[in-house]
Formats: sequence, structure tokens, C-alpha cells
Amino acid sequence: MAGRPREFDREAALEAAMLLFWRKGFAAASMNDLCDAMGVRSPSLYAAFESKEALYLAAIKHYVLIHGQPVWDRLADGATAREGIENLLAAAVETLPKSRMTPAGCMAVLAAVSDEWPAPIAREIRKVRLDMLGSLRTRLEAAVANGELAATTDIEALSRFYLSVFQGMAIQSKDGATPAELKGAAEAAMAAWPDDD
Repeated sequence: MAGRPREFDREAALEAAMLLFWRKGFAAASMNDLCDAMGVRSPSLYAAFESKEALYLAAIKHYVLIHGQPVWDRLADGATAREGIENLLAAAVETLPKSRMTPAGCMAVLAAVSDEWPAPIAREIRKVRLDMLGSLRTRLEAAVANGELAATTDIEALSRFYLSVFQGMAIQSKDGATPAELKGAAEAAMAAWPDDD
């Protein structure tokens, strides 16, 4: 005998949950809020996702894949690391401000500003942010290896600097910074690019 069909589209429900968590955070998004946003009743939500914590973990993975990865993929664009980081920050200018479809900021960065997290969520969010740092570090290490940057370049400091710029832009977007204001911040950050001698 076949099981009962699900009452809802899991991907659409996950997208709705992601948007609510992105806007409100984990603690402030109640189960009633989630059920309303997803268009499901509590038993269906639990049948599909088991718990609020499991739903958040699925939502952050969905966010990284659908919204985060296209931005961070821009780091690989360009012939040089400088161009790659410039492209990454340009993508941030385009995507971080609030739009008709998404809240302002970066879900993974905004999650950093609260400590009310179950341990599995805290670990997953930290991993996402460390992956961002690792992506910057890898691109900058290649720049040293190919001579774009001097061998004496402090890769760790430079990686953390540009991650801090990205994270700061995400928080400023949440506070209402305009694309023009974010573009100015990105241009200032690129003006700090180290000389290659």
C-alpha cells in the first residue's frame, strides 16, 4: 500500500522557510510563522523536516546553493585574483540589498550576529563562513604562486580583510545601505589591494 502523498511541494516550502529564517533569524521565527509561510500544517512540517532545527539546517544549505554560491562563484571570474575579488564584491553590491524577492543581507552572515543557536546550527553556520574564508585564501594563494602578489603577502590577513568587507556589506545592507553606498565601500576595499612589489 502506497503512503499518503505529501500535501505540499517540499522545495517551495523550503524556499519559504529559508526566506522567513533569513528575515527573522532562527529564534524569532516561530513554528506558527513557519507553517503560515510554508502553507502547511504542523504535522506535515514535522513529517518532512522532523524539527525546527532540521528545517533551519535544510534552509541554510538551500540558501548557500541557490543564493550564496552564485555570488561566491564570481571569485573565480577574472584573469587575476584582484579581478576575482572585485567581481565578488560587485556581486555583493547587486545581491545584498533588499529586493522584491529576498530580504537584505546574507543569511549566513546575519546568522553570525546572534548566539541563540542550537549547537548543530552554530557548527553549520560557522562552516559556511569558514568556507567563504577558505575560498578567498585559495584564490590569494594562487595569486602569490603565479606572481600576481608578492611572496611576502600576508594571505591570512588579506583573506580576513576581504571577508570582513563582504560581511560588513551584508550587515550594512540589512541596515538599509543602498547599492551606491555598498559600491563605494567595495571600491575603497579594492583601493587597499596590496602593491605587487
